[in-house]
Amino acid sequence: MRLGGRLEGAISVLADIDARRRPVADALKDWGLAHRFAGSGDRAAIGNIVYDALRMRLSHAWLMDDDRASAIAYAVMFRQWSFTPETLAAELMDDKFAPSPLSEAALSAFNNRMLADAPAHVQGDIPEWVQSSFESAFGDHWLAEAQALAGRPTLDLRANILKATRDKTVKALERAGAQEATIARYGIRIPAGEGASRLPNVTAELSFQKGWFEVQDEGSQIVADLVLPKDGEQVLDYCAGGGGKTLAMSAAMHNKGQVHAYDADRKRLAPIIERLRRAGTRNVQVHDDAKALKGLSERCDKVLVDAPCTGTGTWRRRPDTKWRLTAKNLDERTAQQQDALKQASAFVRPGGELIYVTCSVLPQENEDQVRRFTAENGDYDIVSALPAWDGLFGKDRPRPRSSDDKTITLTPASTDTDGFFFCRMQRKG
Repeated sequence: MRLGGRLEGAISVLADIDARRRPVADALKDWGLAHRFAGSGDRAAIGNIVYDALRMRLSHAWLMDDDRASAIAYAVMFRQWSFTPETLAAELMDDKFAPSPLSEAALSAFNNRMLADAPAHVQGDIPEWVQSSFESAFGDHWLAEAQALAGRPTLDLRANILKATRDKTVKALERAGAQEATIARYGIRIPAGEGASRLPNVTAELSFQKGWFEVQDEGSQIVADLVLPKDGEQVLDYCAGGGGKTLAMSAAMHNKGQVHAYDADRKRLAPIIERLRRAGTRNVQVHDDAKALKGLSERCDKVLVDAPCTGTGTWRRRPDTKWRLTAKNLDERTAQQQDALKQASAFVRPGGELIYVTCSVLPQENEDQVRRFTAENGDYDIVSALPAWDGLFGKDRPRPRSSDDKTITLTPASTDTDGFFFCRMQRKG
């Protein structure tokens, strides 16, 4: 397919998402099934246009003075794919599969409007109702933080030190453009690329099948490292999900001690079994029933609560969720977080640590939650995470944000990772 066919395909997918309010992955999958003649490169390019459009759809629509799928897709070409209206017109000439030309009204708006004149939330490409939360979280830097969440993410991997060093893994992935990550000790990064370029399918690599690495955002690796799991400890990953942080902590403990992986949602926990086998872990117990945790009551050195959240920190990877988020969703998540903290705290031994993590940047899910918890539970105190950061990563690396010099927030703008919140709370002995 030429660019015109790819652009038309992206417009169809965007229109489908808008009309049926469905996840982007489902819409792309259905388009691919209905257009089997499209090659993998075509599907990747269409996906790139769609994701780029969704990341910046508010500012695209404002500059075009048109929020229809076609206008937003054309805006991607102009703003993110380095085409000018003239060069794009030349590229689409004589392409019978190209979409209808951009309307004169939209083209005129694009040529005459300046983004600096748009409302602030439009400049930041975030829902208007979320702006106050960003201002509370980041102060004068909120707009830059919001805009960074609209960029393309890299592909991040974690070298599994139980089976291979980072140097060895990077060398094995040399043809994929792999390089050492900036912060995470075992992190590996493959650049995002531009335009139609597609990321390599690293899970097809022999080194992946051998268990040399896992796909994991660098921010997720960092917060798992900050737990400071030690050889011989009893650690509970209370909301383990697919097990990314469980695997990272198991490796950091050199297969000594015990990591207990639990999640109330058995479906989310299901992938962990195969991942554990491939990684060569021997110190992980998987629990899919809360009753099995009773024996751990007040016995764990560390309990990690990777709480259910709105996922605002992952908007680069899941931009469609940005536009479906509502205040009701936020209220539901904060209630679930309070419950998770309450339930998980029962497993912390006296003198042990309760560690709270989200992949959100909203203070309602982060600082507000841990302050509420410690106010209601006087035997817990917030302990600064910054000394652990300096000890693990050094003071010369990019620094996370901190509103209180205790809790920390990773963001695309500050640490070039997904957004994560981290808080360490110690139970009095």
